Amino acid sequence: METRNALVAGASGLVGGLHLDALLESPLYREVCSLGRRPLPRQHPKLTQRTVDFARLEGETLPAAEDAFCCLGTTLKKAGSQEAFRAVDHDAVLAFARAARKAGARRFLVVTALGADPRSRIFYNRVKGEIEEALKGVGFESLLILRPSLLLGERAEQRPGERAAIVLTKALGPLLRPFGGRPIEARTVARAMLTLARDAAGGVRVVPSGELHALGG
Repeated sequence: METRNALVAGASGLVGGLHLDALLESPLYREVCSLGRRPLPRQHPKLTQRTVDFARLEGETLPAAEDAFCCLGTTLKKAGSQEAFRAVDHDAVLAFARAARKAGARRFLVVTALGADPRSRIFYNRVKGEIEEALKGVGFESLLILRPSLLLGERAEQRPGERAAIVLTKALGPLLRPFGGRPIEARTVARAMLTLARDAAGGVRVVPSGELHALGG
């Protein structure tokens, strides 16, 4: 079986950490390089880590890789301002994509959000939609855009508002199921990401939350 190298950004987050686990366990990948602002407290024979400043990433040379996975993301509350949010969810994502393409990545998979739309009146959704559009111009052979609904899983930081939303959407799960808007386990998204990379065809593919349930279930 042909094996690949992978680059991962955002492995300190909920989906990113679970996806890193999946990559390290997968026989498809021989080497995995995790990029982040600080080292992760883990070791693995396949894993190398690179501490980076995403604002200056385009000046760096990354290890060669066929696949790149982007799980970067924050919240408006954690970022502190719209400008700081955009710096992570748009600028850092685009910088990683360009650096990964320079390193030879042919496939790029990115986690955005259900409702992403560059014309949205909602700032969060608009930024997510804008980065999706920007990534289309980077030149990947395959660009896969994952749009999960509300993510379920144990986070390092507490998000009271999100917990309340999870309780509500779980209660409404049977009603939301036909629309693909029910919450989704972060582990399911991580598994779906691996499946999509393995079977990726050329071009741009947007994968909505309902399809992620099927791919990662």
